[in-house]
Amino acid sequence: MKRFIILLAVLLLFAGATVLWWKNGSRAQDPANKSSQIFVVVKGEGVREIANSLKTKGLIKDPIVFFLQTKRLGLDKDLEAGDFRLSPSMSLYTIIQNLTHGTLDIWITIPEGIRAEEIANILKKGIPSYKPDWRETLATREGYLFPDTYLIPRDADINLVMSLLNNNFGNKYDGVDAEKTGLSQEEIVTIASLVEREAKLAQDRPLVASVILNRLGIGMKLDIDATVQYALGYQENEKTWWKKNLTKDDLKINSPYNTYRNADLPPSPISNPGLSSIMAVVNPSKTNYLYYVSDKSGHLHFATTLKEQNVNIEKYGL
Repeated sequence: MKRFIILLAVLLLFAGATVLWWKNGSRAQDPANKSSQIFVVVKGEGVREIANSLKTKGLIKDPIVFFLQTKRLGLDKDLEAGDFRLSPSMSLYTIIQNLTHGTLDIWITIPEGIRAEEIANILKKGIPSYKPDWRETLATREGYLFPDTYLIPRDADINLVMSLLNNNFGNKYDGVDAEKTGLSQEEIVTIASLVEREAKLAQDRPLVASVILNRLGIGMKLDIDATVQYALGYQENEKTWWKKNLTKDDLKINSPYNTYRNADLPPSPISNPGLSSIMAVVNPSKTNYLYYVSDKSGHLHFATTLKEQNVNIEKYGL
């Protein structure tokens, strides 16, 4: 009986200590400190990382209580990436609520190889201040809306968005040794936009660039499907800006972007290429290739002559 009483006393003491620990960890770090600071949650950060960062910044008392509380409330999956205005005077619950909504800036990811209208759709979905006229403004800088992940203020206007994307492009392009190519920036970006759409795999990009440059060098039409897809525009039935299966009639579309009808490059970029595609144009493979065909996995197979190309087409069942 005595041992039972001792055990019960220990359990009660432990439970009491746990309750005090939980309550203390849930209180504000410093109720008297009303100052605020910007707390940034990086995209991809987990609950433990966020908790430890909050503790380091002096915004919470106990990272373990933060972790357990978000789990208990079912909000661990709702913590947003972005930056937040937080204060040591906020309770743990208030901080958690702030981190699930109310970010000052929003992380926006722009993938490689999409066109301006697709970027507009991403911004429309992610930025509360988006306006319909953004679409037209973005289209004026097709090719230079650099693919990357951006932290954009939720109240941003189109001028700020354009500045972020264009400045990033400029910074990346400045690191490219473009002068050795003898090509203008517009030509490099336009060719890179073709490479981005045509080559799914990184190792194929310098080879595709070589094919395009080789064809341009002898005045041969590029015959690139992606330029026709760009000219065709949005496909309502497929819900995509890039038609999947082109027909013979599609290849006859009367558009300056149709490289099946027009020799030379299209008049401007058809997508927004990433740095690797730009580098592929600046440093293309040295080949005599004039043709390529894709297999079912997306890997490209190259040929110098039309006869070799036809063999590849038959071999890969296309």
